[in-house]
Amino acid sequence: MELLDTLIVGAGISGLSLAHALQKEATSASSLKILVTESQGRVGGNITTVTAEGFLWEEGPNSFSPTPELMKLAVDVGLKQELIFADRKLPRYVYWQKKLQPVPMTPPAMIQSQLLSFPGKLRALFGALGFVGPAMGAGLSQQRDEETVSQFFRRHLGTEVMQRLVEPFVSGVYAGDPQQLSAAAAFGRVAKMADVGGGLVAGALLSAKNRPKKIPADPNVPKTRPGELGSFKQGLKALPEAIAAKLGDRVKLNWHLTRLDRTERETYIAVFSTPDGQQEVEARTVVLTTPAYVTADLLQSLQPEVSSALQAFTYPTVACVVLAYPQSDVKGKLVGFGNLIPRGQGIRTLGTIWTSSLFADRAPAGWQTLSSYIGGATDSEIGNLDSEEIVREVHRDLSRILLKPDVPQPKVLAVNVWKRAIPQYNLGHFDRLQQIDEGLKSLPGLYLCSNYVGGVALGDCVRRGFDRAREVGKYLQNKQSDS
Repeated sequence: MELLDTLIVGAGISGLSLAHALQKEATSASSLKILVTESQGRVGGNITTVTAEGFLWEEGPNSFSPTPELMKLAVDVGLKQELIFADRKLPRYVYWQKKLQPVPMTPPAMIQSQLLSFPGKLRALFGALGFVGPAMGAGLSQQRDEETVSQFFRRHLGTEVMQRLVEPFVSGVYAGDPQQLSAAAAFGRVAKMADVGGGLVAGALLSAKNRPKKIPADPNVPKTRPGELGSFKQGLKALPEAIAAKLGDRVKLNWHLTRLDRTERETYIAVFSTPDGQQEVEARTVVLTTPAYVTADLLQSLQPEVSSALQAFTYPTVACVVLAYPQSDVKGKLVGFGNLIPRGQGIRTLGTIWTSSLFADRAPAGWQTLSSYIGGATDSEIGNLDSEEIVREVHRDLSRILLKPDVPQPKVLAVNVWKRAIPQYNLGHFDRLQQIDEGLKSLPGLYLCSNYVGGVALGDCVRRGFDRAREVGKYLQNKQSDS
């Protein structure tokens, strides 16, 4: 049995980014033996791009913020000419009291916004300037002084900002419950600003002042501006497929990890179920990029404490519903990113991305594609509905918000029910991560790299993959020095 340097389990964007970084850093003199295994028959994990009948749509992540790491990766794997960006000036909307209200993105826009009342704006201004009471209350002591997203933003910016801006954002990013999510975990930067400056404005200014100097930009990487969202001409799947193509036969599909053991030689034996029967692999290091619940099962016998902490992560059910309508069925021309819906507005859908308005060539002429998300932590019942029932719910909601009266049934492009969609950064998140880190000390050479740690966005996944690659490389170097 050949001894691998690194076994990476999972060919989602985290695992592929990690493998790419390891391969790139390895010189020809000290090339690493790497294997990436994937239980599905394709790479990309939750990235699910589909094309049919002249439409192109996403059933998982829909776009990305162009972080430096992600942009560099795209260029490295030959996708520079495939990058596309939505106009950052396109408005985002919140559906409030039967009207689509643009989200205020600047102080002048906030002043003029009809989304918040005058008292609500005044409350937000005073809170942002630091006129904020201390975190207190009986409930807080039961939470070990950890504030929920709801508690934090109500205290700092008031109830209106919480309900009309933060809550729909939480639904859009985490499909989460603001009364369960940890403010420090889910909104780490904002929470740190409040700690540093006493108020959000002062904290933002101090954070900007103390920010490390930017590394000179790579001239080969296209420049982007804040607020832009990116994709590729052929959809997000272009990125994992391009990375996998570079890795070649180092990627094995339909390999399902059934057992992981540690040897007396301080290596790991992984047993896989594959199309060619059972396969065993031995590796000096192993990186598990699998979801928390899968990783928990794999580590149950190796490290029960880590397994227990991983089992505590919750993943609510979310359905992605992609519907197409003739442009004539839509109220006016949709110009914008899309709309989010706070709870309590009589609308079950969490939000809708105006897909064919965001990126060009995503729908045939005369058609509008709308990608809606429904379910999440505040609506667990969505998992009990069949596809037709889910479409009816979404179509009814769209009829109230975006469509003309008495519009016929849409063209249904997709109903993808993600039974376990997005890991929730709920109260106790950092305690769980600490328990995991402590437990992994007994398993040197084993690493976890998934979106339940350090952010759920694609840019977070790429950055995390690069970071883990450095850790793995350093461990292998140290082991080589010791031998």
